[in-house]
Amino acid sequence: MTEPTHDEAHGGALGSRLNWLRAAVLGANDGIVSTAGLVVGVAGATTDRSTLLTAGLAGLLAGSMSMATGEYVSVSTQRDSERAALALERRELREQPEEELQELTELLEQRGLSREVAHEAAAQLTERDALRAHARVELGIDPDELSDPWHAAWASFLAFTVGALLPLLAIVLPPAGLRLPVTVLSVLAALVLTGWTSARLGAATPGRAVLRNVAGGALAMGITYAAGTLLGAAGV
Repeated sequence: MTEPTHDEAHGGALGSRLNWLRAAVLGANDGIVSTAGLVVGVAGATTDRSTLLTAGLAGLLAGSMSMATGEYVSVSTQRDSERAALALERRELREQPEEELQELTELLEQRGLSREVAHEAAAQLTERDALRAHARVELGIDPDELSDPWHAAWASFLAFTVGALLPLLAIVLPPAGLRLPVTVLSVLAALVLTGWTSARLGAATPGRAVLRNVAGGALAMGITYAAGTLLGAAGV
């Protein structure tokens, strides 16, 4: 009788892992594009290695801290909402257990169980752990695995940093004459990889996702390089 809940937990855990992995890929992608746009723009104005390094490091730190802070705030809000929903469910189970049993029965029935089987499953789940049963079936929450804002913040920080290191190293390590082509080619290759990975994680067609990703990155670098070149020519 408890097999549907067991399957759902596995599905939820898999979905959670895929969501974190997808977020990591997208965080790295943000680091690649934003830092590449920054250093390529500065490269349009100057070839000084220390200036490029300073700009790249500043962009990396600012971007990674911004991503981490944003994720911390967002996931903290989500966790607060999950806790509030669990508290409400706990109170309802205490004040109106029969209505909650009926609700759980109807939810299981909506998932394809017959009325009799759904009622029996709901009764057994309620006897075992009513709050956990309602949290998983009704709310889609695992009480033992609430969202962790610190985990999300560190994951975003690291993902953005890893992505940002590629254009930063590509712009400062090669000789002056090769910096721009090496950076552009490295960034475009990385965007092909992140676009393909994000598409596969989302069960989408990779070709279109890769094309969008590469086109967006190329456009960002082209615009910032043009702006940097104009500013450099104007002596700003």
